[in-house]
Amino acid sequence: MAKSPRPSWLLLAPGVWLMIVLAVAMAVLLRSTVFGRHAFAIGSNESTARLCGVRVNSAKVAIYAVGGLFCGLSGVMEFSRLTVGDPTVAVGLELDIIAAVVIGGGSLSGGEGSILGSMIGVFIMSFLRNGCTMMGWPNYIQEIIIGAIIVAAVSLDQIRHRRAA
Repeated sequence: MAKSPRPSWLLLAPGVWLMIVLAVAMAVLLRSTVFGRHAFAIGSNESTARLCGVRVNSAKVAIYAVGGLFCGLSGVMEFSRLTVGDPTVAVGLELDIIAAVVIGGGSLSGGEGSILGSMIGVFIMSFLRNGCTMMGWPNYIQEIIIGAIIVAAVSLDQIRHRRAA
């Protein structure tokens, strides 16, 4: 009998636990710190944030640095799974990521959203991808479904913004 690569008490893969810990840390950072308030202010309206005294350029550098750190970490995690460095392994997943964030309540206009909402959107997208694969549907059908979901989510986001205005 082959030995499991992780202890049985762990329940989930270490990468999943790392994702949960980092998501909670970022949610706390965005909700409870000045950095988080500044990030949402810049995302909502950069010029207004600048007029309110936010140092936009330094905040943007910090935001991109955190994003780069997470991209590097995800690259290392992907390398540990594949055991080879392949820069094309995630090509084409951009629409899935956008769809997951918009489904989770993030706005394409900026300044709205939450980590929990994005995580829920990711789980919905993973569920859809896995379900389409298990049904044996070809990739182009999956792309049509994902595209329709993006169009519907963006339309709902626009309707919500019009009602709020």
